[in-house]
Formats: sequence, C-alpha cells, structure tokens
Amino acid sequence: MSASRARNCSSNSVSVTACAAACTPPCPARTRWRRWPVTCRGRPPRGRNPSCSLDSAEEGTHMTIDHDVTPGDTLRSELQAFLDGPGSGTAQRKLRDRLRSALPDAYFAWPDGTTRQERLTLVYARARDAGRAAPPATALLDDPNTLCALLSRAAVADPDMFHILLVHYTLVLAPILRSIPAGPSAGLAAVRARLETMDSFGSALMTESSRSNSHLHPRTQAVFDPETGDFVLHTPDADASKFPNSTGHPGVPKTGAVYAQLMVDGTQQGVFVFIVELRGADGATLPGVQITPAPDSFALPCDFASVRFDRMRIPLHAWLSDGATIDAEGRFKDTTGDAAGRLARTMSIGAPHVWRGVIAACAGVTQASARILQSHTANRVTMGRLAPEQGLIRYRNQQEAVLGALAAAYVLTVLSRHTILQSTTASAPALGDATWAPWSTVDSELPLLKACATRIALDAIASCRTHCGAAGFVTGNRLNAFHGFVNSYFCAGGDNELILMDTAHSMTDTDRYQPPGRHPRSIEAANLSAPESWVSLARNAERHFHRCLTARLAQSRSAGSDQFTAWNDNLALAQAAATARADRIVLELLRTAYDGAPSPVRRLLRLYALTWIQQNAGLLVEQRLVPSPLLDHVWQHRRALCDELVPDIADLAAAFDLPNSDAIFPHRRNNPTEPTSGSLR
Repeated sequence: MSASRARNCSSNSVSVTACAAACTPPCPARTRWRRWPVTCRGRPPRGRNPSCSLDSAEEGTHMTIDHDVTPGDTLRSELQAFLDGPGSGTAQRKLRDRLRSALPDAYFAWPDGTTRQERLTLVYARARDAGRAAPPATALLDDPNTLCALLSRAAVADPDMFHILLVHYTLVLAPILRSIPAGPSAGLAAVRARLETMDSFGSALMTESSRSNSHLHPRTQAVFDPETGDFVLHTPDADASKFPNSTGHPGVPKTGAVYAQLMVDGTQQGVFVFIVELRGADGATLPGVQITPAPDSFALPCDFASVRFDRMRIPLHAWLSDGATIDAEGRFKDTTGDAAGRLARTMSIGAPHVWRGVIAACAGVTQASARILQSHTANRVTMGRLAPEQGLIRYRNQQEAVLGALAAAYVLTVLSRHTILQSTTASAPALGDATWAPWSTVDSELPLLKACATRIALDAIASCRTHCGAAGFVTGNRLNAFHGFVNSYFCAGGDNELILMDTAHSMTDTDRYQPPGRHPRSIEAANLSAPESWVSLARNAERHFHRCLTARLAQSRSAGSDQFTAWNDNLALAQAAATARADRIVLELLRTAYDGAPSPVRRLLRLYALTWIQQNAGLLVEQRLVPSPLLDHVWQHRRALCDELVPDIADLAAAFDLPNSDAIFPHRRNNPTEPTSGSLR
C-alpha cells in the first residue's frame, strides 16, 4: 500500500509519516488525497491504529495527514449515481445540462440594491426565460422527473421562482391540458398558447379569505346564463375574496384558474375550475376584476394579492367541465355523481404534481442548506477555553448538525425519487371522504409524504441556520429564504395539519386501510441502528397509535358523543397516528434503498433512523419495544457513526448538483481561500 504524504498546516507542524492501513476507519481505495485533522499528543491519535508511526511528533502539534491512496476513486460518482437514482446515467446528465441552461448559475444571485418590486420583476423575467428554455409544458407534465428537477433547481435559485413556476405548470396548465373544456376550444387554445409561451403567468385562485377550509365549499360563484350560454363570475362579499394568490405585480400578465361553485338554474352543481384572464399584456386588470396587493411577505416574498369578481362575464370555453355538460335546455349532467365526487375530481388534476414538486423542492433546498453548513464548518476554528484553536468540526454537536442535515438531504432525495417513480406506475388508492380536506380522496400517500417532507426539511434547515451562528441569519444567507419557503408550504399545497387529520380519519376505515401486522416486541441495544429494527419499530408505533385512536373514538361514541366531539377530543392522537404512518413509509423506503447505497449513505440512513428513535423515545420505552436506558444506547450508536462519517463529509456534500456560487456560499466573499469541498482541517 502506498505511503502517505505529510503537509504542514501551521508554523509548528511537523512532517508525519503513516501508512494507509493505520487509519480507522481505513482509507477506501480512492484516487484522491484523504485529509484528516489530527492533533498530536505524543501518542497515536485517538481512534487510530497504534501501528501508525508519527515521526518527530511534538505534543500539541496540529497537523493534517494526506493519504495518497490507490486508484479507483469512485465514491463521489457513486454518491451522484445514488442521488440520480437507478438507470439514470447519460439521460440524467443531459437533463442536468438542459436545466443549467434554463436556470443558469447567474440566476442564483441578485443585483445589489434592488427594491422589492424590481426584484419581483426580475424573478418573473427569469421565470419566463426558464420556461421558454425548458421542455414544453405538455412534456413536463408527462415527465415528472424533468418537472421535479426543474422545480427543485428553481427552489434553490429562488423560492419565489419555484412558487411561480409550480403554480403556473401544476395548478393552471395541468387542468387546462388534462380537463375536457366545454364548447368550442379555440378561445381556450389561445389562452393555453399564451401560458405555454410564458406570455402570461398562471395563478391559482382557490381559497377564500375569511373561512377555513374554504376550498371545500367556495362562495365564489359561476352562474350559467341560459340566454347567452356563458357564465357570470361573482364574489358575493369581501369575505369571499380569493386569497392568497400571486396576482399582485402590476406589470405581469396573469391568467387565473378560479375555483368556483357552478350554479345552474339556481342549484349548486359542484366546484369547477374556470380559466379567467386577470391582467392583460400590459398588466392592467380586466373589467370585472378587482386586485388588491397584500402587504409584503417575508417568508415567501411573492406578489400575493386578494381578488374579487364583480359580475364578470366569461365565455363557455372558460369552464373546464371535465366531462360535465349543460344541454340546450339548460340541464346539467355530471358523471362523477355528486358534489363530493366532483370536488375530489377537480382537485385531483393538479394536486399530485404539486405534492411531487414540493417534495423535490424540499430535497433541493435541504441539500443546499447542508452544503452551506458544511462549507461554513470546513476550516473554521473555535477559540473556546476548553480547547482553543480546535477545528469546529471536532465538536460533537457540530458534527451531528452537519451529518444530520446531510442525512435529511439524502433521505428527502430518496423520498422524492419514490414519488416520481410512483407516478409512472400506479398512484396509491384514494381513501377517505374529504371530512377535513379533499386530499386523501385524491391520493392516500402523496399529500401525507408532502407533509412529512416539509417537516423533515424545516427541522434540517433550522438546524443549519442555528449552527451557522450569526452568518445563518444575515440577509445574504439563503438559509433564511429556504426556511421561510418550507415553512410557508406547511400551509400551501394542502395544510399539513388538515392532511394529517384527514389521513387519520381515513385510517379508521378498515375497509380501505389495514394497520401493520405485529412485529418483534423488543429490539436489542446492539441492533438499534439495523435497518430491520427501524422498520419493526416504525410499524409497531403506527400499529399502537392506530389501535389507541380507534379505541378512543369507539369509547367516545359509546358515551354518546357526536362525530365532531369524538374527533375534536382526539385530534392530537389523530395527528400522531398519521405522523407515525408517514414515518413508517419513509423508513421502509430507506430500508429498500439501504442495500444499494454507498457505504457513507448507509451510515447516514442509520443516523437518520437513530434520530427518529430518539424523537420517539417516550413511546418506544413505554411500549417496551427498546432496551432501557434507550438514549445512552442511541448516543453511543450516533457517536460511532459520526466517527465513521466525518472523513466523508466533504464528498457527501459535494455530490449535490449545486452551483459553485457566492450567492449560495456568501461567506466565501470574505474568505476567498476557503475550498468548496476540500478537507475538514
């Protein structure tokens, strides 16, 4: 095995000779210089093989050992292949090249001194250019992998741009392309063409300002006029104004997908989408449209606004009838059967695209956040009195923060890849009856995974921001933007709490949901981080919460409680049950991915699972599913994994497809010598 080279890293450093076999963990066969931080104490460094010889080492000397290892550097390519997914190869590289053309590195930076309005104008200009350079909308909506890759890169470049493009493609163009319009479609074709060429931007007008769950029963009405064959779109009062939506910019053409109650002969016929031009080519509002810009938003600073309609006449082709008809005598017919079925059908067209896009964006911004924290930590020293001038990465809390963020990024990538692959096979069967939200009637899994992904991402980004110290909170740091963006999608794209409650409601219907079977009742301490243990514990946790929820509901009903009281008294338990289901799905996905993952990724997945065990320690100990004292065992496993993972941190972070830009790593402007993915010294 080849000898190592020594590199002085300070004025009092000394030459070091060691063999590659002396390292714990041993150097894999990779054609690169592996650099480890070492502080000599006059004896072999802790955790390393005592056979490693350190020539002329003086106590207290700080040095870096560079190992010249054997050919076959495959780790980074293996990591990138894992992130891309199986069977990607050349196709994924071509996709990356096209996306870099659509969203070049320059789009990740902003001119200094721009006002909010100037910034939004630039966001729309960039979004327009990106849409024109990307594949056509029809191709994007038929290829979730490409659409999600575009949206993920847009989210890292600018969360506002992600939001604009997500709504444009998934909630406006998708319904137009997937629904069957009523009447001659020439007028709708012209609207579609303007949207596809990005000459107009789409905006979804779904929720209303003054009522929760307004999407279940909007008060905005589209009244059919049998005399003219068109519709009158009307907002009855200010409380029914459509809010929030991205229609506030006065210079951007906007087309709305308006969710409204269809009224035929005085009868409500269900919620449909109506395609309505809101702002013309010059950005001016059309007659019958009233747009009131909202105050500035700091979490997701888009051009939010409130919209009202004042008896606006819209043509028949604006109605995306989706198979429903109104005959010459004014009689309405809908094959979906009832209003609940129509609502689920209307929501189902764009929602799966939204959920996949949000999950992909969560993966993208978490990757970027982990890379920011890794870059911040690399080469940084601390002046704490416990051990002055120690590398920041030597502190366990910083190690766990960096590795925890990397673990979350890889986990979310696995989750995103699963939802994309699922779209090409078969979606999960719909459950539920839209008691709280229509999402479980659309898909039983995707909305739940969206809620789970935003939770994982927010926790990781918050940790990154905290462990970057003051730099994590300055305006120029992307972590603030990423945190606000993910937090906003706790409500956008389907409110997370409503999704959890609706999922829990569907889980109590045993005709459509079966809880996991019983698994081994106890896990040995030595096996806590084993993949089989994750799955067993997660399944038992879900089974436990499901059993408790159904028992509590039955007890409440037997005591004479109505449906509202029975559920209202158990909402915390309902959310815990749905969360346990989401966690079980994720941990099963990680178990599936584990065997084919590179060794460092397998360790990250184990670290993530240990975090889940620690977060659920109370339940697991209470149910006697794990040994006691649990946390001591968890911490021991975590320390061991961190020791194994620290040498691979730079490679794990560098594998992410991110621009090498000062806009993402702003602290480099003050430290130009800092490497982008080099050693952690």
